[in-house]
Amino acid sequence: MSTIFPVILSGGSGTRLWPLSRAMYPKQFIRFFDGQNASFLGATLQRLKADAGFAPPILLCNNDHRFLVQEEVERAGIQPRAIILEPIARNTAPAIAVAALAALRENPGAVLAVMPSDHVVQDEARFVEGIRRAAKVASTGRLVLFGIKPSEAHTGYGYIRQGAPLEGFNGGAYAVEAFYEKPDKETAQRYLASGDYFWNSGIFVLNARTYLEEIARLEPQILEAARGALARASDDLGFVRLDKASFAASPNISIDYAVMEKTTSAAMLPLDVGWNDVGSWTSLWEIAPRDDKGNYIHGEAVLEDTAGCYVHTEKSIVSTIGLKDLVIVDTPDALLVADKSRTQDVSKIVQRLKKSNRKEQEQHLRNYRPWGYFETLNIGPRFQVKLLHVKPGGKLSMQMHHHRSEHWIVVQGTAKVVIGDIEKLVRENESVYIFATQWHRLENPGKVPVEIIEVQIGSYLGEDDIMRTDDIYHRAPEETK
Repeated sequence: MSTIFPVILSGGSGTRLWPLSRAMYPKQFIRFFDGQNASFLGATLQRLKADAGFAPPILLCNNDHRFLVQEEVERAGIQPRAIILEPIARNTAPAIAVAALAALRENPGAVLAVMPSDHVVQDEARFVEGIRRAAKVASTGRLVLFGIKPSEAHTGYGYIRQGAPLEGFNGGAYAVEAFYEKPDKETAQRYLASGDYFWNSGIFVLNARTYLEEIARLEPQILEAARGALARASDDLGFVRLDKASFAASPNISIDYAVMEKTTSAAMLPLDVGWNDVGSWTSLWEIAPRDDKGNYIHGEAVLEDTAGCYVHTEKSIVSTIGLKDLVIVDTPDALLVADKSRTQDVSKIVQRLKKSNRKEQEQHLRNYRPWGYFETLNIGPRFQVKLLHVKPGGKLSMQMHHHRSEHWIVVQGTAKVVIGDIEKLVRENESVYIFATQWHRLENPGKVPVEIIEVQIGSYLGEDDIMRTDDIYHRAPEETK
């Protein structure tokens, strides 16, 4: 009997949703709306659950996001089959090949339900039904992708042309006639009028064995690299760390280009589940709860004679007069103002920031760590003030700084602090002082988060002024900068 293995791809950077989405904290981990219970990844984890007969999920992510993924998995109450770490970005075709090899170890008739971690599905029950129907098609040796009936002449999606119905599926599954790149507006309008074209959802249901056979035929280097990377993988705190040298030998290519556009085994199932890939601020506005003038507001805002806008502010009050169809996103260290029709171009801003070595494309002022997070509150020529949030059980590495001293004031919880040979509990409204060159460590032994105001004073305050030892999270030096 075929087992359906959910495969969740969580390697994206979400650059078009900057400045909320950053390289080190991309959109799949963000809760964009007030009252949103789960992140996009959290919602994806709940979509195909074990109690509905699905296998535990296989997740693939990059090394930088592994603890964020683990936290979402724990929050969702899911026990995954594996969290597989891609040591280098090689796109979707190699990642899915690794997942197929892992699934076939468990079941020779494995079917993969491959989903990006950052899409929205509004009708969850119909989605599950669609996956089951697609799995029946895939069990015959087909490679299935879902097509979304276009509701507008969208130029940001790839398109699929529907072919002839497949025998035995009562008009519910079709051959794929052709794939088309993102079109211009005139071409997209022609596709919409035709009725034979569908948006490519990027969600696949694949016969694992057929997929590997097609990879072996079309891109044999991918299969060789995937096999080597998985065979030489190591366990690291429960993560499956693929062998870097083996995986790096794979071509960098998507499943669409490597397989789906070349295979004769492709099939398409139309899917109507309120799907949205949330690929831009305009896409997010489309699914946001809006007022009677079409505005969505997160945070403090006063809008006068304003319509069709998306406004997100985290600290400042935003005021607008006489605006229409704009996106305004105000974070503590970056402000975006964009015409709603141009939000696909936000990634161009991110590329410019990256070329200029600006940190705003990579990190928020709040930096997430496996033990919790720290947030920069103020910074001057020879001082810096941070908030440290250490979750229960969190433990920083033993560390030492050459150029700065630190003053820690506990404002919530009870911290265990080690300074040199001295270990002590520091309670709320108590403080400790750490001189430059003193080895020290911070830990939360309690049941509630510990919050500390850290005042740094010194001639150099960069995160790279640090020596570490005994890191329980096995982080490489570059991960802590």
